[in-house]
Amino acid sequence: MLPPPAHFFPDFPDEDQRHHHDAILLALRRTLESGNFVLGEEVVAFERELARFLDIPHVIGVGSGTDAIELLLRALDLPGESTVALPTLAPSAVAAAVRRAGLQSALVDVEDETLTLCPHALEALLDGPAGKRVKVVLAVHLYGHLVAWEPVRRICEDRGIILLEDAAQAHGATHAGTAAGALGRAAAMSFYPTKNLGAAGDAGAVSTRDDALAEKLRRLRQYGWRTRHISETDGINSRLDEVQAAILRVKLPFLARHNARRGEIAARYTKHLHGVRLPVQRPGCTHAWHQFVIRTGRRDELRRHLELAGIPSAVHYPAALHQQPAFAHAGTFPYAERAVAEVLSLPMHPYLSDAAVDAVCAAVNEFTRP
Repeated sequence: MLPPPAHFFPDFPDEDQRHHHDAILLALRRTLESGNFVLGEEVVAFERELARFLDIPHVIGVGSGTDAIELLLRALDLPGESTVALPTLAPSAVAAAVRRAGLQSALVDVEDETLTLCPHALEALLDGPAGKRVKVVLAVHLYGHLVAWEPVRRICEDRGIILLEDAAQAHGATHAGTAAGALGRAAAMSFYPTKNLGAAGDAGAVSTRDDALAEKLRRLRQYGWRTRHISETDGINSRLDEVQAAILRVKLPFLARHNARRGEIAARYTKHLHGVRLPVQRPGCTHAWHQFVIRTGRRDELRRHLELAGIPSAVHYPAALHQQPAFAHAGTFPYAERAVAEVLSLPMHPYLSDAAVDAVCAAVNEFTRP
């Protein structure tokens, strides 16, 4: 088959920036002319608008999604020997943030179907010798797919464990009508440029219903200040930039529409792809489709086939956390280990045409055809 035209696969997020180009320039001009570049009107407005989108009282803008996890964990004032349970199939930034907060990670295997945190594996960890040190469970909504929220919530509630979300890949996803980022005690979000809601650099936020926790986070992101130049606690410098907030304000009103397009693309893939294992959508949830991740035991061969056909793809992620030198961890994680050898992310963003999706399906089906 002939390779598809190059314009079938515009780079993301470059295409997103081009789509919003004029509005972003106006927002940048407004910000620069204000002369207020740190925690000014743009940040306040974005925090308010995102809180309204999530239907939650507090959003606190910070420098990155990694900072959001670190500051959230620090704001909980956990004992130094505390452990955070998290899935081993997750971005390394998650484990790095736990370590930066001065805490330990306990890794948990994932579900075979969804590749999100497995409730049964979590329960086994908590009932084992290491379980007594676990004070927090960090539920990572991977690829835009929410964890099995109710089982995980019950497990944590029964044991008095704090349940937090990493909603970095799940902007706009919902569980029973409640948005990712508004389910747990609090949530960390990233607005890295490739996310469904992306800035033009690093940016992040924490969302919460807890008034006291929100106030503590506002102090921690700025040197522990309640009053300027007076550090009441040991904070850091992690303030959402005014420029990034202005850009995010431009894009936020389009998030639902763009997620709907992602859903259409996912449905088209699901209908037309053959011979590979397809992602699923948990009942009662809406998927944000941050990635469309298929699985095959011939992943590397398929990726080479797609490359020769002019079709981009990626591997999210090539190694689980327990397989990485910085986070090496004993244990048995069969589903995560199988996944990292099989997962392949196909093109997925709202600027793909149906013709582009059909070209991907044709190339994959050519490879898998008996």
